[in-house]
Order: sequence, then C-alpha cells, then structure tokens
Amino acid sequence: MFSSGFDFYERAGIVCRSIPYGKAATYGQIALLCGKPGNARQVGYALNKGRLGEDIPAHRVVNSKGILSGAAAFDTFDMQKMLLQGEGVKVERTEGGWKIDLKKYGWKTMLEDAKRFRQIFEEKGI
Repeated sequence: MFSSGFDFYERAGIVCRSIPYGKAATYGQIALLCGKPGNARQVGYALNKGRLGEDIPAHRVVNSKGILSGAAAFDTFDMQKMLLQGEGVKVERTEGGWKIDLKKYGWKTMLEDAKRFRQIFEEKGI
C-alpha cells in the first residue's frame, strides 16, 4: 500500500496527542511509534509547521537529550518551558539549553504501545 507524507503526519498527530500530561517524548520516539524510526527531523518539521492537526501538545516534545528545542513553534521563546513546568515537569538551565530529565519525565513506551498504535493506523488506513 502506498503511504504518503500526509499519512506520516496523521500518525504523528495521533502519537503526539497520546503523550501523557506531565511527560515528554522525543522526536525520535514519536517517529519510531509511527513506524518510521529514521524520521525524527520530519516530526520536528511537522510540529514547527503545524502539520499535525489541532490540539497537539507540542510542548511535550523534546530532543533525544531532553533539551527543549521547539522554541520556534511557540509564541514566546520560553513558552515550552512554562507549559512543561505547569504540568509539574522540572526544567533546568544547562549549557546546551533548557533541559528535562528524560529518566524521570520521559514517556515510557513499550512494545504494547507500538502495537496499539499500529492497530490504530491500520484501522484508519494510514
């Protein structure tokens, strides 16, 4: 079956909407759960350009080191930090930028989660 880039965006939107309150996921983790493990940059692009649809908790997406890297997608440079802090996520200033502890605040996904998303994608034909 042919899969368009829009299918990836729809998948990424579903995954992003599933990130729990008070947790964060990485761009790579989202791509992996979408079945496209090499597409972390495409997740970032889609978030930045608003391609994932409505009600996306983009503030819950960070890079693989836990660095908040989505400032361009928000109204102010510190909005992502403030939204995460509002959910109880501790954000610390580091040389690399604002950072969260992924061991503590990272969304722990399992094989069962990947299977559940795959089933959702199959049901939607994406």
